[in-house]
Amino acid sequence: MRNGYDPFARGPFPVGVRTVELAREARPLPAELWYPATDEYAGQDVAEATRDRYELIPGFPFVWQEAVRDATPRRGRHPLVAFSHGYGGHRRQSTFLCTHLASHGYVVAAVDHTGNTMLEVVQGVMTLQSGGTLPHPDTVLREFVVLRPADVSFTLDHVLGMDGLADPERVGMAGHSFGGWTTLTATARDRRIRAAVPLAPAGGASPLPVDLLRQSLDFRWDREVPTLYVVAERDSLLPLAGMYELFARTPSRKRMVVLADADHLHFCDRVEESHELFRTMPQDPLFEHIQKAIPPITELVPGERAHLAIRGLAVAHLDAHLRGERAAARLLAGDVRAALAERGVAATVV
Repeated sequence: MRNGYDPFARGPFPVGVRTVELAREARPLPAELWYPATDEYAGQDVAEATRDRYELIPGFPFVWQEAVRDATPRRGRHPLVAFSHGYGGHRRQSTFLCTHLASHGYVVAAVDHTGNTMLEVVQGVMTLQSGGTLPHPDTVLREFVVLRPADVSFTLDHVLGMDGLADPERVGMAGHSFGGWTTLTATARDRRIRAAVPLAPAGGASPLPVDLLRQSLDFRWDREVPTLYVVAERDSLLPLAGMYELFARTPSRKRMVVLADADHLHFCDRVEESHELFRTMPQDPLFEHIQKAIPPITELVPGERAHLAIRGLAVAHLDAHLRGERAAARLLAGDVRAALAERGVAATVV
């Protein structure tokens, strides 16, 4: 890009990662922490032999992320971004974004919202397959509309308390789906958050039984928080009409980018695998009619193309509003649609 600023490209810093075992009121909250590492790790975060590998679910194949486990953090107080996973997600669900942010000099903290993670979903599928039943979604939602925003603030407290790592004056937040709702809710409640990137957030009109999320959102923010929505044109779970509804309720300054031919799981790692797994796995009867409407992945934009857009837009938004980066502000104020088209990504910008 002109002037050398390119938020879409991986940043100049090698990325480190560590797991922090937190607990709030005896509830375990494991958190993943990504950060810019020292130069001695250059290239090791992306090399197959040295990048981090981890077991997502016991007994399942290992997966990888572009970071070096327990690398030495780079000196300095870095801007901090909290990330919140979706309903049935997990703290490492979007490493494509979290590691990219860290490569641009951000500390990123993602907590497992224990009780609302992938592990509980897998256990739920096993319960259904054995003829059991699951709690009504409203029961789960009522618990986690309270727990999730508190989890975020608790995690921010911990990371900002780590000596010299993160800057308390430069805090942002991103999250996907229920984590997008969590982003909007935490932003309303925690004044430390100064920029927000909700990704396909819950809380708008949807075929899912999530009216409680819509009713519980409070957009009477007591300060201006620049907000960038990135959403999917063909979202089967949280349709586009609901995104426009949420966007209309959000205070200015705000912008929304709609990724063409993307669905709900384009905001997660391993898009193709995750999309087809969700499309074909056994579901609670409440979700069966939605599942039947999900298009095959071959009809949708490739995951890596969507990831390219999400990464670059998030970095630009946070750079503009947490760092005062003028080139980022110019990019966002300009023809974002054309900038994405140059990279092979079709989108609508609101």
